Amino acid sequence: MTTEENNLIIAAQNGDKASFERLIYCYDKKVLAIAYSYINNREDAKDIYQEVFIRVFKSIEKFQFKSEFSTWIYRITANVCLTYRARRKKYSYASLDEYVEDEDGGEKPFSENIPSDLNTDQVILNSDIKSNIDAGLNKLSPQQKLVFTLKHFQELKLKEIAAIMNCTEGTIKNYLFMATQRMREHLKDFAA
Repeated sequence: MTTEENNLIIAAQNGDKASFERLIYCYDKKVLAIAYSYINNREDAKDIYQEVFIRVFKSIEKFQFKSEFSTWIYRITANVCLTYRARRKKYSYASLDEYVEDEDGGEKPFSENIPSDLNTDQVILNSDIKSNIDAGLNKLSPQQKLVFTLKHFQELKLKEIAAIMNCTEGTIKNYLFMATQRMREHLKDFAA
């Protein structure tokens, strides 16, 4: 942690809302990215994002500088993702009507955002692969899915994931190994 971050945390712990907002700004995109890669639904990811920062706001006074602040926030994010999925028991789906960000930073329906250099067959194949990956991820245990998404979609190191999930690196390696095996099995028809 930097001195500036430490000062922001201390100020936020003392009730300075501007300092808390600056801390949120430092981590908001990463929290949203983790939530989206785990849930794969924009609206649900936004719900998780809000829940994470509500929990951070309510418990920032309890942060004791025993770990990196980022690890603390990402641990909260991981816990919210796991409990959100358990509460919702909902599988995500891709829709052509779902809005995605375009090149200009605006949003438009996915169906209008297909690159012109891709032919219809390639778009359908890519969509089929994505839906099969999503289906495979949804068959993993919540912990396996979280480890897999943090490692492969967020490109975190095993040591960071272990700190976030508050378990040993060996446990993380086991979750990742099992998740990778299950994903390979699920996607074996695409490798042929």
